[in-house]
Amino acid sequence: MKKSSFLIIVTILVMQVSAQNIHYPEAQKVDQVDDYHGNKVEDPYRWLEDENSQETKKWIEEENVISREYLEAIPFRTVIRDRLQELWNYERSGIPFKKGQWIFCFRNTGVQNQSVLYVKQGCDGKERVLLDPNKLSDGGTTSLADYSVSHDYKYLGYSTSVGGSDWNEIYVLDIATGKLLSDHIKWVKFSGISWYKDGFYYSSYDVKDESKALTTKNEYHKVYYHKLGTSQKSDVLIYENKEFPLRNYGVYTDRDEKYLFLSESASTSGNAFYFKSLERKKADWIKLADGFEFDYQIVSVIDDKFYLLTNDGAPNNQLFLVDPKKPSRDNWAVVIPEKEHVLESVNHIGGKFVVNYMEHASNKLYVYSLAGEKLKAIELPGIGTVGGPVGEPDEKEFFYSYTSYTVPSRIYTCNIDNIASKLYFAPSVQLNSDEYITTQVFYQSKDGTKVPMFITHKKDIELNGDCPVLLYGYGGFNISLTPSFRLTAIPFLEAGGIYVVANLRGGGEYGQEWHLAGTKQNKQNVFDDFIAAAEYLIENNYTNPKRIAIQGGSNGGLLVGACMTQRPDLFKVALPAVGVMDMLRFQKFTIGWAWTGDYGSSDNAEDFQYIYKYSPLHNIQEGVEYPATLVTTADHDDRVVPAHSFKFMATLQAKNRGDNPVLIRIETMAGHGAGKPTAKQIEEATDVMSFMMFNLRMEPAQ
Repeated sequence: MKKSSFLIIVTILVMQVSAQNIHYPEAQKVDQVDDYHGNKVEDPYRWLEDENSQETKKWIEEENVISREYLEAIPFRTVIRDRLQELWNYERSGIPFKKGQWIFCFRNTGVQNQSVLYVKQGCDGKERVLLDPNKLSDGGTTSLADYSVSHDYKYLGYSTSVGGSDWNEIYVLDIATGKLLSDHIKWVKFSGISWYKDGFYYSSYDVKDESKALTTKNEYHKVYYHKLGTSQKSDVLIYENKEFPLRNYGVYTDRDEKYLFLSESASTSGNAFYFKSLERKKADWIKLADGFEFDYQIVSVIDDKFYLLTNDGAPNNQLFLVDPKKPSRDNWAVVIPEKEHVLESVNHIGGKFVVNYMEHASNKLYVYSLAGEKLKAIELPGIGTVGGPVGEPDEKEFFYSYTSYTVPSRIYTCNIDNIASKLYFAPSVQLNSDEYITTQVFYQSKDGTKVPMFITHKKDIELNGDCPVLLYGYGGFNISLTPSFRLTAIPFLEAGGIYVVANLRGGGEYGQEWHLAGTKQNKQNVFDDFIAAAEYLIENNYTNPKRIAIQGGSNGGLLVGACMTQRPDLFKVALPAVGVMDMLRFQKFTIGWAWTGDYGSSDNAEDFQYIYKYSPLHNIQEGVEYPATLVTTADHDDRVVPAHSFKFMATLQAKNRGDNPVLIRIETMAGHGAGKPTAKQIEEATDVMSFMMFNLRMEPAQ
């Protein structure tokens, strides 16, 4: 079909399915008014917060019906789905990891809903399936959340999530036989599995009403010890703090099981840190660091000394040596001092340190001595993201992964002595990566701050000011957006689109200062950075407002919601996923209280003033034409409860004016994103990409 003919057909179809022809469900309004420090705020859709009510279920059903009608009417939806199915169907490998005599590796043959864990004994051993999550439920809706090998290499402890929920259950496998033990721990949340002798430590909450477990505020995190072969009722309470219900606790043992470390957190960044001896029965907890201004993480315990990675006194992180006999901060010795770039991770491998730095939002690997001397750089294929490295303190060989925007994750093996990397696994994807180019630019935000941005497109594209753009961002919680393979964006790139990732303030790309510059009263900087990214692309002849789509998930959903309400004229399409949209009530659900470190809280009068100004839900104006919007959420999201998206969409549908559709896609038996089955990922990506490309007036590549 000729492009001109295609665009005529698309134009006719757009007119037929415009907002004027969509009959949105009538959402009832209630007389709910809250008083925030003398400010009266209406909340007419408060009833949508009750996920168990018949009214909410009816609204969800009606919304999904009109969304399905619209999405399935898109003429090229099947083309997009078939291409995504084709792209997805390639063998993928996780980073192998060695524990004692065992070598483990996760792999997926292509479109398996969940990756399978394989194990073999030694390099020459026969590989077998140890754990196949696909067999745990129909449709792959039960996923693996965490796993841990016991220090004697006999057992694999693993936790599962049902429907993507943050609630987990722990089980134990005998590695040699593959036999499932009787141990079964329920209502685990935000927890590791830390082995000690013939059992393990874990963290959980008490659950009083199981029917409200997906929305109820999480309070009084506790640490328990479970002995293998016993009932959960017999588990020993190791730590709790009744004075502070809104804090989280996690414990970790060193590989020699000499020490137990306790991390205490009150938000998503900053922690207090303690340790105690496991060789003395009644040893007291000793505080290493107060909370909650800085982050502290144990890298390794070597010769009874702790190697501690922290941003204490160093916004870009540094590595300390701590003597547990002299734990005072004054006695800490710097091993790797702070440098210009962010020290992202340190791994003790083969008697040395493998150090991962983030330099302008991409990774660099180096090998250091235990004394902190830089020995050599590990050569990487290009600008990209490193996974791992993964290795053992007494093993010379280790593994790491590398990926970029058009290169799927490849696995490399490296020898710690000669620093020689070899390609171990390279997936075969039906995509010619050589046809594309990624460049990094630095643009100026509203206040003059220089912000980095990655731009990916076909090499032969004509920058004529009318190219479709997908602009992606996050900007929060010290999380960095480094280059990674975006399979779902490939059909968009193939059709002549430009995929752009902006490294906004609030993330961790430039350390603690970059993060804090996008938090609390500085949160507007994040939105300004994103808006400035779009303006840069327009000014430099990439695109125009009728051809820009914006996308982000979770905190990135908040980003999209805030930017589309602040500058509806700047974007054609908005794709907020599982977003924090009601900034006045987020802290009242599940783990939302932990986000106040980044956001502040409406419970505080000063915080309320700046939060209310950008809260997406509260800044939708009557009679404004907003971008074509597809909100995505899921019924089992107990991280950012779906009520955020429900209330946002009900308000948007009531107030929006113009021809742009505003729809919501509500997935069932899925959560915030982690562990989502491949089949559901493909279906969601099909709908999102089809909606975006259709409203950007694009034609799929033939």
